[in-house]
Amino acid sequence: MLLEGRSIILVEDDPIMGESLVERLTLEGATVRWWTRCAEAITNFDAGADLVISDIRLPDGTGEDVFRAASALPDAPPFLFVTGHADIDQAVRLMRAGAGDYLTKPFEMPLFLGRVGQLLRPLEKPGAPVLGVSPAMREVERLLRRVGRISSTVLLTGETGVGKEVCARFLHELREPHPVPFVAVNCAAIPQDLLESELFGHEKGAFTGAAARHQGYAERARNGTLFLDEIGELDLKLQAKLLRVIEERVFHRIGGETPVPLAARLVCATNADLAERARAGMFREDLYYRINVLTVPLPPLRSRTEDIEWLAERFFEGFVRDLGADLSGISELAMDALRSHAWPGNVRELRNRMERAVALAMSRWLMPGDLFPDKAPGPAGAPAKPVSLEAAREDAERREIWRALTESRGAISVAAAALGISRTTMWEKMRRHRIEL
Repeated sequence: MLLEGRSIILVEDDPIMGESLVERLTLEGATVRWWTRCAEAITNFDAGADLVISDIRLPDGTGEDVFRAASALPDAPPFLFVTGHADIDQAVRLMRAGAGDYLTKPFEMPLFLGRVGQLLRPLEKPGAPVLGVSPAMREVERLLRRVGRISSTVLLTGETGVGKEVCARFLHELREPHPVPFVAVNCAAIPQDLLESELFGHEKGAFTGAAARHQGYAERARNGTLFLDEIGELDLKLQAKLLRVIEERVFHRIGGETPVPLAARLVCATNADLAERARAGMFREDLYYRINVLTVPLPPLRSRTEDIEWLAERFFEGFVRDLGADLSGISELAMDALRSHAWPGNVRELRNRMERAVALAMSRWLMPGDLFPDKAPGPAGAPAKPVSLEAAREDAERREIWRALTESRGAISVAAAALGISRTTMWEKMRRHRIEL
């Protein structure tokens, strides 16, 4: 059928015309939502529709009102207007405004179906999911595939551990030709006084200790992808230099005079609200608008529970293969525990728990205690064994760091400020305590 799998909105107040169009479109395989008034079409508008067919004259407004309301939405569907001879001037004006096409009444059904077919965008054939099976992650994957066709800067946003680097690598794999470098830089993990040199490189003798020329991450990325994670942690001075680099697509090594072209695609990521930081003067507003060309928000794991089982199975299979573990699978009790967990550390926490469970499980099936040993109750009435003061201090410090990170939703700078330490000290303590987000 011509319209198999298509979703079409019909806005038509004439009951005879409306019923006729709904019947024929349905026979061709389309799913049709029919509205007879302008207000109800706008209120119930489905931005995911493949096409809108609208009369121009409606009892409480015009088809132009529906068109303008729909045009304000991202990825708005094309419009086909049906009109009487008296409305041709308005239809032509709407075509110039971006509408797809128009037909004058009366019209032959083959002509109508032909115009419908011309306006429909090609169907994207869904393949095996790469990033997740939930509708939210399928939409993220669809968006990244579209973004992969162009070289504009991309900004990935979301809580710590949601998979921003995984999405950046997926976007990188869409580039042609292969192979090209993927260079990831954690802007929060490198001390600020070293970050400019690490990012853009330096010449021999540029400063004390610069014994040889050093190529920075931007240069090593060549024509691949430069991934700047936690970009919100850059200081304002380096933000100004990065802005100039993005605008001019060239940079200079520290102490150098020869311009070096930036050939790599820039992908940035943050768990912070950059718009709020810009308003607070902590992030340059002009840089925010420069990197906010194509924004892809990633939802937290707790809001896409369909992905938990899918991800757990993939992690299980990978770790069983890599570790050579003799395990049969994840028990239903363990899967229930996974589904009910809040996942403050998102996908990264799930991956870490699965790796530990596969490595240390004693039975052939993973059980809740393998995945959540921290939730296991201690022996009833058993007195706690004394520990050294040093061990007690270490344990208390680790708990406080986890608490601060949980309350800040993984924002390391915010957690460090709450604990009264610097960001660099926070990273050192996280490495010492083996805390991974």
